[in-house]
Formats: sequence, C-alpha cells, structure tokens
Amino acid sequence: MSEVAQTPAQSTTAEDTLKQKTRDAGIVSGGHLVAKALKAEGVDTIFTLCGGHIIDIYDGCVDEGIRIIDVRHEQVAAHAADGYARQTGKLGCVVTTAGPGCTNAVTGVATAFRSESPVLHIGGQGALTQHKMGSLQDLPHVDMMAPITKFSASIPSTERVADMISMAARECFNGAPGPAYLEIPRDVLDREVDLAKAVLPKPGHYRASTKSVGDLRDIERLADLLVDAQRPAILFGQQVWTARGHEEAIALLRGLDIPGYFNGASRGLLPPGDAHHFDRTRSQAFANADVLVIVGTPFDFRMGYGKRISRELKLVQIDMDYRTVGKNRDIDLGLVGDPGAILGAVLQAAGGRIKNDKRQARRQWMKQLSEAEAVALDKVMPLFRSENTPIHPYRVAYELNEFLGEDTIYIGDGGDVVTISAQAVRPRNPGQWMDPGALGSLGVGTGFAIAAGLANPGKEVLCYYGDGAFSMTAFDMETANRFGVPYLAVVGNNSAMNQIRYGQLAKYGPERGNVGNLLSDVPFGRFAEMLGGYGEEVRDPAQIAGALRRGREAIARTGRSAVINIWVDPSEYAPGTKNQTMYK
Repeated sequence: MSEVAQTPAQSTTAEDTLKQKTRDAGIVSGGHLVAKALKAEGVDTIFTLCGGHIIDIYDGCVDEGIRIIDVRHEQVAAHAADGYARQTGKLGCVVTTAGPGCTNAVTGVATAFRSESPVLHIGGQGALTQHKMGSLQDLPHVDMMAPITKFSASIPSTERVADMISMAARECFNGAPGPAYLEIPRDVLDREVDLAKAVLPKPGHYRASTKSVGDLRDIERLADLLVDAQRPAILFGQQVWTARGHEEAIALLRGLDIPGYFNGASRGLLPPGDAHHFDRTRSQAFANADVLVIVGTPFDFRMGYGKRISRELKLVQIDMDYRTVGKNRDIDLGLVGDPGAILGAVLQAAGGRIKNDKRQARRQWMKQLSEAEAVALDKVMPLFRSENTPIHPYRVAYELNEFLGEDTIYIGDGGDVVTISAQAVRPRNPGQWMDPGALGSLGVGTGFAIAAGLANPGKEVLCYYGDGAFSMTAFDMETANRFGVPYLAVVGNNSAMNQIRYGQLAKYGPERGNVGNLLSDVPFGRFAEMLGGYGEEVRDPAQIAGALRRGREAIARTGRSAVINIWVDPSEYAPGTKNQTMYK
C-alpha cells in the first residue's frame, strides 16, 4: 500500500513510531520539556483552552500522564487552576494560547494573586523569528502579567524550558504563595533539542524548606504573652489552610484554651459547636481581648484596615509575607514565617505554663463570648427562618447550612451571596469553604467547582451563586459534566447586581439608582436541563430543603450537574453591603 493510500489509523501508527525513534535518540521538543518539568513539580492536571501556540504541551502531557481539562473560557481555566491549588496544596497550572487566551485568564490570575494561591500560568506567543512583525495574537504578555504575578518572564530557548518552569514554580512558593507567568514563543516550544543539552533541575534539589518559624526569641515573646493573657483571642485567615497549618492551629486553641475566629479558607478548621469555635462575637473580642493574634490575613478592607481593633490590647500578627506585617495598623509583635510551624512552636513554648488563675479567667472569658454568641444567633434567627416571599436571602443561607453534609465543599460566588452566607454557612471540615477572596471576583464558582470535584472525587460540591455571577461562567458546567465532576449549583436570583445596586440607590435615590444593575428574570433551572441535568425553580421558602435534596439525588442518578434557582427578595441586603466605605 502506498503512503498516500494509508488510513488515518495507519498514519498515526507511523507517526507514533517516528516519535518513539526520536525519543530513543534523546531528542525532545519544548512542549515535552514543559510536561516533564510540570511532572517534576508534582502537577498532575492542567486547565486550558486549546490554541495553536500551545498544542505541543498537550502532546507532552499525554506522554507524562498529566490530565488535560479543557474548558470553554480561559477565565474558568485560571479559576480552576487556582481552586485546584487551594484544594490540593500543590501548584495549580493554567495553559493558554497567546493574545486573547492570555487576556481572558487575567481575572483568574489576579484572583489568585490577591488570594495568595500558587498558580503557574503558561502562555503561548508568536515565534521569535516573527518578533515585532505583528504575528497572530501577539501582545506584550510578560509586561501585562508582571503587576499581578510574583514572576513574569519569556523563555528564550528550548534548552531553558524546564529550568525556567522550575524557577517560576519556586517563586510561586516564595514567602506567601502566588501566581507566576511564563511565555513560550511558538518556535521555542516546537523546536526539538538533544535532551542532554536541556537544563533539567532535579526534583527536590532546588528548593529550601518554607516551614520557617522565624526568630525564636519572638516565639518565646508570643508564648509569654499568651501564657499571661486572661482574655486572649486568635483570628485565623486564608494562609493557615494554604500552608496546611490547621492541625497546629487547632492544637493551640485547645491546648491554651483560646477562642478562635476564622476568615476565608480557615472556615471549617473547627466544626460548628466546638467549644473553641466562635464566629458571631468578633467585634466583641476585638474590643475586649487583652491579647489578639491575627494569623495569615492582612489588615485590608475586610478587617477595617485594622481600625476596628482596640488600641488597648496587645496585637500580634503572623504572616508568610514580611510586607503584610504591620501594614495599615501598628502592632506589638510581628512574626514572619509558616503559620503552622510558628503556632506549633508557640504551643510547645507555652505548654504547661498557664497558671490556674489565668486558666480560670480565660474560661470565664470564653463563657462570656459563648453567651454573647447565643444572643447574636437568637437575634438573626428570625431572618434565618423567615417565611417571607420573595424569599429572604438569609433563609436561603440557613437552609444551605442545614443541607451541608460532612464532606460537602461549599463555594460562594457573588457579592451579597458570599457575605450573607458567611453569616450562616459553617463547613464541617477544613478545606470545605471557598470564596473569591480579596479581589471580590464574580465568576469564580464554576472553575472552583470543577477543581474541587477533580481534587476530591469522594466529596459533594455545592456552589451558591448570585444570578449575576452565575451568568458569567455557567457554560462551563458542561465541562464539569464532561469530566465526571457534576456539582449542585444554587442560584440566589434577584434579577440584579444587587450589592452594587444598593450603593447606587443609597447615593442617587430610586429615580437614578436602578441604572446599569438590573437583569432579566431568567429561569436558570432550565439551563441544567439543557445540559441533561436536573433543574428546579423555587419561590416558596418551605420548598428550599426539598429542592436541594432532589438536586442531590438527581446528580447521583444522572451524573449531571443540577441547578436550583431560588427567587430571593431584591430589597434585602447584607449588613456589610450597607456599611461599605465606597458608598459613604
């Protein structure tokens, strides 16, 4: 049979044979070096949308056994890489083509940047031989990405591909984690070189341990402060989970009898009902504690820039990034290092030193806070159990918390959706709360849901969207279905971008306040049905629990995502929305 007459299958076999001979000869392409370097970094999954500049990376990933998750929009790919890093503690990886592939991913990379999530963004670029000639999709990607990454560079030669990936990955874990960007010109990526001439750093031989406890004298100073305190309190932020320091955090609370408060991904470190778990008395603790320790969260807008904390107490800040310590608010003691390592060392230094009178005093302090927590819960309970129609958003949040299982990963995607659900939703275990973080990005939920399902195949994933957020990235629900990670999507639908709408109404009044923020009434339950899943519209609060249960059952039955579209009252807002300084 002539070569022209070969069938596609025969032709593929011939190509595979040629490739094998090339590999046996020690020849490797840039795309295959990318895959080898990613595998050395522990990357087992990449999130991507195909483009001509990057296809050789896919070929390398197939050979290295790296899973390729292809989405419908690069923003979702970047959010998924971020979510995968948050869930696994490993390097997340998003691969995009040049030009719009890169720009579409910017929001996801910026979200990872503000949330301190280790994500490597690999992007394509026109060939070096076409540099400055106006090649397809040519943009100054490196310059564009530099302000929202910890490292941004172009790879100049095929021999340096693996070396620079290891360099970028190392920067992702330098201090507080964050994203890095690497651009690879098309001819650099496609070129084949002698493997012996390529720079291939050996795994485990080009990194130092990041589990630093900092200055041991400061460990002792903090231990002394906590031993002597009568009314101590600790707030744990995102970094505690990012650094996987949750076990040491829990041990410190229990070992020294200290009330704990939780931000971001640290929600779920302790189960609701635990004697050391507090969440409704933060302002009281910030005002009346004698020692307050802030771990792994900055004094940013979420913390009132530190202004809500009493000037009379001893304030301690622990962070992985030196630049964050003491920023926006003076402190009495700052420690830079790994949260888990520091907390473990402090417990060891303080253990057994607390005298009975101090122990009794802090237990009385915890009793006072517990009583105040009960009062605060009673105050909000009428909203949680509201029978109003349209449905009060607090009722939705309450029902979601009642619905959560021991292994449900909860994702919040929206404005008031996140702030209101934070009043009610209590994850049962560490790592089971995900939100946009400090950038406040809408549209994170779908990528996060895909990542959470892939990282935790045995867990249920529930994403609560605002209707504005859902409409941004929902089409990648098809991606979740296609890769076997269906999830339960709940939409709090008020047909508006309601968090912003409040500010406009407050500032301009009803005549001008409804401009640019109203949406149509969309029955999103039908969207799930279009993708072969289950959808339901809910307008009565008494129907919420049953609808959530039917969605869960449908996912188990069909293997497709379900959407429960809950119509909520557009005239109700989160307290935080009403207090936003941008509206004052």
